[in-house]
Amino acid sequence: MVEVGEKPETVREAVARSRVNMKPETLRMILKGDLPKGDVLGTARIAGVMGAKNCPDMIPMCHPLRLTGVEVQFELSEEEGSLEVEGIVRARDRTGVEMEAMIAVSVAALTVYDMCKSVDKEITISSIRLIKKSGGKSGTFIREGD
Repeated sequence: MVEVGEKPETVREAVARSRVNMKPETLRMILKGDLPKGDVLGTARIAGVMGAKNCPDMIPMCHPLRLTGVEVQFELSEEEGSLEVEGIVRARDRTGVEMEAMIAVSVAALTVYDMCKSVDKEITISSIRLIKKSGGKSGTFIREGD
């Protein structure tokens, strides 16, 4: 691991997104609550938060951080059959929370897949990306066009 002990603590925030594409009928089933495994979005939200909290257990060189907040939100497009997952992670620490945000949206997307695979085998997960990060020595990053 990289030594961060001498770095000052600052407020850190990262926003990441992922995309889940599925049949429009599958998305309608999610919205109606008609899937056998239950509340897909609620379960995926909890899974995303748990993923962010457990990031250093999954990514070998990540530092354990004191997260102060994790949010997982969804934007749905019924016409396209798509679900955009957004994760926002905050901490006051010595290193950034980008990996925690990316893990949050990845685990949330995988949970959607797991809960819907019995009705839609063609679900895809794509475009896992950092949208914005702030805090620390490198300052603010904002992805253009997103």
